[in-house]
Amino acid sequence: MSNNKQPTLQWLTIIGIGEDGLAGLGDEAKQQIAKAEIIFGGKRHLALVAPFAKGEPRRWPVPFDAEMRDVLALAGRRVCVLASGDPFFHGVGATLARKVKLQEMHVIPAPSAVSLAAARLGWALQDIETISLHGRPLDLIRPLLQPNARILALTSDGDAPAAIARLLAELDFGASRLTVLEALGGPNEIQRSARADAFALENINPLNVLAIEIDSNPQARVLPLTSGLADHLFDHDGQITKREIRAVTLSALAPRRGELLWDIGAGSGSIGIEWMLAHPAMRTIAIEADATRAARIGRNAAACGVPGLVVVEGSAPKALTRLDTPDAIFIGGGGSDTGVLNAAIKALRGGGRLVANAVTLEMEALLLAQHIKLGGDLTRIAISRASPVGSMQAWRPAMPVTQWAWVKP
Repeated sequence: MSNNKQPTLQWLTIIGIGEDGLAGLGDEAKQQIAKAEIIFGGKRHLALVAPFAKGEPRRWPVPFDAEMRDVLALAGRRVCVLASGDPFFHGVGATLARKVKLQEMHVIPAPSAVSLAAARLGWALQDIETISLHGRPLDLIRPLLQPNARILALTSDGDAPAAIARLLAELDFGASRLTVLEALGGPNEIQRSARADAFALENINPLNVLAIEIDSNPQARVLPLTSGLADHLFDHDGQITKREIRAVTLSALAPRRGELLWDIGAGSGSIGIEWMLAHPAMRTIAIEADATRAARIGRNAAACGVPGLVVVEGSAPKALTRLDTPDAIFIGGGGSDTGVLNAAIKALRGGGRLVANAVTLEMEALLLAQHIKLGGDLTRIAISRASPVGSMQAWRPAMPVTQWAWVKP
């Protein structure tokens, strides 16, 4: 029995190319470049393949088009895209794979800059942290600053290593060793090292990977890996969910990869910040009516390594309109507005979680009514802390918190 199904034409070839240029390309890659009608790439990439490329060279537009309209418009023709190193490690390959069927693509990768750096340093890739800071805030590195950690960071330019060194020194990681690996894989490859608090390297190649060996002192600002960060890690005016309550609240919110949280009446932003620290794919929209607090939330988010947290300045429920649909919602403990709670319940997606904390009798009454109406879990949380009473110690109770946790059917 014959198979009449025709194979899908692989019209798009994505080729990784290293600093060694033509020397690092295999025969198959060279043949695919030679056969291409149109070749996309940066100025440097196109110059490297010019000796044997026959097709029309096209440089990437500025600003870069993440929708890849120019490439997609040529579907069915022989198109080649040149990328740095491994196209699927923070590269254009991953972008195109969201737009083009896999059967229509042929990918020939080269080693990524991170793989080359690990090989030069003798570091096991599975034992280190990797991060791309290319065109992204340097604050993203903060959660990775753990004792004895090894980090490989892709940077944007020759100034980034010095900026990261300054950040490490400010956070009391000044003894950390930084190694800048420049132009990896090419004839101009070089390695240079310095302590973070004595970093004075100059004329760094924009194409660099920064290797960091963390060395911390007892005062270093280490962000613990569990929820319930110490209150002093957040700037606040007293409007903050205290660490013990925060840990219980995060447990009830049950973060899952890639989800969006609405933090309504965010105060210092501590709940939304810790939600995002659970995984790099997490998202938070913090809604806060007070302008001073809203600005403080942004600063806290950056200081805790989640600068992508979105702050919406305004009062709920009006400020909740036209926001992306949340997977989970947290409502703080001081309110008593039925309209806010009803709007949150309506906005939550099916299967989403809502957690509301009450410290006032009015808010507690509201939560009791919702528990009777909708079900869910109702919990009373009471925390006491030892503190001096004269020459001795005694328990001082904090304000008890009533927590309602509910999953929308």
